[in-house]
Amino acid sequence: MDSKLFGKYDYEGVSIRDASLALYINLKPLSLPHTFARHANKPFAKGRVNVVERLANKLMRGGTGEKLSGRVIRTHGKLQGKKEKVLKVLRDAFDIVEKKSKQNPIQVLILALENSAPREDITRVRFGGVSYQVAVDVSAQRRLDLALRHLGLAAIMHAFNAKVNLAEALADELLLASANDQNSYAIKKKNEVERMARSAR
Repeated sequence: MDSKLFGKYDYEGVSIRDASLALYINLKPLSLPHTFARHANKPFAKGRVNVVERLANKLMRGGTGEKLSGRVIRTHGKLQGKKEKVLKVLRDAFDIVEKKSKQNPIQVLILALENSAPREDITRVRFGGVSYQVAVDVSAQRRLDLALRHLGLAAIMHAFNAKVNLAEALADELLLASANDQNSYAIKKKNEVERMARSAR
């Protein structure tokens, strides 16, 4: 059985620098990252799902229906439930990433996740009828969840009513986030959250 992703990209040699995220980033070698929801509705089972498939799942969403970066994104569910279509988008995006960066796209994805995972967040607490915002550390699992969500949402937003298709938008976001570029939506969201947490300390 071919253990290379999409029959092209090797999992061997992919390194994870962030020790906390390494516990939750699953790099189980799969040619086709599709487990047919066998881990669905089980507590903490998403840790056993290949990280590439988790990114695909984040792309299978409707529009936000709310204003983000000055625009309301409504995709009318064009990708909801369409796993094969999303996997084709991922395959095309990884091809673009490899062509532009000359690197293993799986390693580029890991770098993008490490760079865009926030370390601090804010929460609201209530003391004596008064609400306060306080800074809290973010667990490693939530850090990974937020990074995946922001990467997927960035691709959908950039491809919405634009000349680039979803694969190109996703490839661009992965490259920007892996380089820790401030033009990346995921990096901007991370910096915004951490800035708010610093002010709430």
